[in-house]
Amino acid sequence: MNQSVNKPTIVSMPGDGIGKVVLPAAIRVLEEAGFEAEYVHADIGWQFWCEEGNPLPNRTIELLQQHKIGLFGAITSKPKNEAAKELAPELQDKGLTYYSPIVELRQKFQLDICIRPCQTIPGNPLNFIRRGAGGAIEEPDIDVVIFRQNTEGLYCGVEWTNPPENIRQAFNFHPKFKDFAGVPGEELAISSRIFTLAACERVLKEAFSYADKHGYKSVTICEKPNVLRETSGMLLRTGQRIQKEYPHIQLWDTNIDAMMMWITKNPEDYGVIVAGNMFGDIISDGFAGLVGGLGFACSANVGKEVAVFEPTHGSAPKYGNLVPAIVNPLAMILSGCMLLEHLGEMEKSAAIRRAINGIVSDGKAYTYDMLRLKGGPDAIQQGAASTDQLAAAIIERLGR
Repeated sequence: MNQSVNKPTIVSMPGDGIGKVVLPAAIRVLEEAGFEAEYVHADIGWQFWCEEGNPLPNRTIELLQQHKIGLFGAITSKPKNEAAKELAPELQDKGLTYYSPIVELRQKFQLDICIRPCQTIPGNPLNFIRRGAGGAIEEPDIDVVIFRQNTEGLYCGVEWTNPPENIRQAFNFHPKFKDFAGVPGEELAISSRIFTLAACERVLKEAFSYADKHGYKSVTICEKPNVLRETSGMLLRTGQRIQKEYPHIQLWDTNIDAMMMWITKNPEDYGVIVAGNMFGDIISDGFAGLVGGLGFACSANVGKEVAVFEPTHGSAPKYGNLVPAIVNPLAMILSGCMLLEHLGEMEKSAAIRRAINGIVSDGKAYTYDMLRLKGGPDAIQQGAASTDQLAAAIIERLGR
């Protein structure tokens, strides 16, 4: 890691929409907690796609190559045809194709481990509740950490519309492709789901190690091996082998569809969960909804050399330019806590987490989502805290 007077340098990538709002708020909190770092701004997102034809400029890649650690806000992504229409006139019809810059970052730097904690904060009015025996209202204590394989699977980008003839010929060797053999190329789209043994081993070893270190009693593989026999099957078989090194940790496996039902029946039963890229995305959003929604959903993208920390919410452009800003910055701030822990700054992270828990519990600085208000410019008049007010309340609590 590049350092200046023993301070880490963090590549700050606000991106689009509310990313430009929540990232500065998170940095303020980190600084007030005593974290000393240098921040260098990096360009990423929709503006640079429209103006340069590249949402992830090489200058940003170079900064991450140099400094090895980043904080990322949010990006806007649009389907292929819509993205092409928004290019600057001089870039039209140049054969440029939009790819999500965060997906590109993950693949460029092999940020193959995505860690997404979903943990109940006591007193959060958005916490999941259910009816128990005799109609009693229960609020389960959820403490789940999803390990998502971040670079392979359906997000690896190996896909075609109107696939070239050599690709069609290759698929023709598979007997299941015979039903598609007569489909005209312009009517055929193919996306490949690719798993490798090395990637399966790495994410599972990281997951079991994390469960062992933090006292979780189970690791659950959430896939679909009864249908996706080769890819999901590889992850499951690898997990069964690695679990033998951790006999005190149970290995469970669930199908993604059944899991989405069970998370509202017994979410407190789960600990560490492992999934491929798409299913990991789905299950982490499902659990996030039980602990307050995407406003509380933080994540880490970790490779062997580079790590990038980000909230899992989108850019919400309709809220990006509101003054004052109304969006919930907690997912971004909690992502900052994950960055601190990655750097070994455990006490500072714990202090911020205690401050957040206190603010949420006392209910005096709730953003519009926590008050279940409709987002918009009048949310503040209806009693919602602004983004800056919530950050300020956390900072004030840090000083107690």
